[in-house]
Amino acid sequence: MVTFVDRVVLHATGGDGGHGCASIHREKFKPLAGPDGGNGGNGGSVIIEVDPQVTTLLDYHHSPHRHAPSGTQGMGDHRSGSTGVDLVLGVPDGTVVKSPDGTVLADLVGVGAHYVAASGGRGGLGNAALASQRRKAPGFALLGEPGTEQDIVLELKTIADVALVGYPSAGKSSLVAAISAARPKIADYPFTTLVPNLGVVQAGGARYTVADVPGLIPGASEGRGLGLEFLRHIERCAVLVHVLDCATLEPDRDPLSDLEDIEAELRTYAGDLTIEGGRVPLLDRPQIVVLNKIDVPEARELAELVKPDLEARGFRVFEVSTASHEGLRLLTYALGEIVDKARRDAPAPENTRVVLRPKAVDDAGFTVTRREVEGQGVYYWVRGEKPERWVRQTDFTNDEAVGYLADRLARLGVEEKLFAAGAVAGDEVRIGPEHNAVVFDWEPTLMTGSEFLGGPRGVDLRIEDRSRPTRGEKRQEYKERMDAKTEAREELWTEREAGVWTDAAKE
Repeated sequence: MVTFVDRVVLHATGGDGGHGCASIHREKFKPLAGPDGGNGGNGGSVIIEVDPQVTTLLDYHHSPHRHAPSGTQGMGDHRSGSTGVDLVLGVPDGTVVKSPDGTVLADLVGVGAHYVAASGGRGGLGNAALASQRRKAPGFALLGEPGTEQDIVLELKTIADVALVGYPSAGKSSLVAAISAARPKIADYPFTTLVPNLGVVQAGGARYTVADVPGLIPGASEGRGLGLEFLRHIERCAVLVHVLDCATLEPDRDPLSDLEDIEAELRTYAGDLTIEGGRVPLLDRPQIVVLNKIDVPEARELAELVKPDLEARGFRVFEVSTASHEGLRLLTYALGEIVDKARRDAPAPENTRVVLRPKAVDDAGFTVTRREVEGQGVYYWVRGEKPERWVRQTDFTNDEAVGYLADRLARLGVEEKLFAAGAVAGDEVRIGPEHNAVVFDWEPTLMTGSEFLGGPRGVDLRIEDRSRPTRGEKRQEYKERMDAKTEAREELWTEREAGVWTDAAKE
């Protein structure tokens, strides 16, 4: 059964906004009480937040699909819909949020750090909010926007002060168990450690954490063994401890060659340099070499033999035994001094900068692109935050709502851009993303504004094409009607004189 998960793919969906309400106030002796439709509630957002009580991503491994509550619909009597509650997902400290293609979206370090994975949709306005001096009683309301969707990758990178690295069965787990209260699994076969272990060490007045990751083997940075899966857990560590096995029984291994192999893998491993704690290359951080298992006589002799060579390379070398605890006290105090110095030398956290990106003077907020499709002709593609949001909020079953959308687009300048791009009446226009665009045949707006609307509520006369006849057309229609009546009378008189209407009973 899976008990430790440090990488999951999360499918987050924000809540949908509630629809606005189209309602007219009805009360005795108040026939013109006006609109009273309330606004729809906003949908909830999915928020990733650091929680000190969470230590693994196991919950999201079993339930990767998370959906925030939606807002409710507005009602009459100016009653707005309720807002959907934000869905806050707790993650361990040190979690990195990435896009599916590997782009870092957020580095969550510190309690309270959060990232909005999926925003909730806006609630639609009711007809009370849409009323104006020219539009006294709108017969429509705006629809709520759907919540955004996003697939993100959560990666846990353990925040520890000291990282233990080395070959499998080098004694890393035994070392953590000997210097801390952690009790990892220990056995006499390789790859006993399948998940990272974390222990807290108290050395005098120093207190620091030690991370033990699964053993590394040559080729780990390329995916061999388990090292690649968990090397991310040492990216934030301030000190690296090379645990070398001096009692190995493999003939082609010795402490010096083991150290060279591990250094090569760490040098090849490419961490996320844009993440806090990962800017300094691994091999440029303070490093200590631990020669383990000196309780074995042959191992002690080998440790004394290779120690001068290691010190000549610039390493501080400690000979220890996790079985007899020899040398562990000196090691823990030395690590405490190095960690304390690293903490003092760490740069002070900078205040979060507020970056202002003003809108360009010539930025209209949307674009109009002319596209040619072979065999299908030409169409014009409109992209922009406002036009796409207005289209999502429009109820296309209501003519007045469609007319309101046409007015908004005309005021924004979409029609002017279409004219400039060469569009003519009847051309195909698409608004929105290519896979889900609203397609219509463009008819330039000749008159806009609700002051020209005189039809029933919920009806836009421009859409129904009820043009008012001119005086000349009325005269022509009257003349044709009179001529038709005269012609009918003459036909009836002719038939009467011809005896067509003679009563046979009287004859």
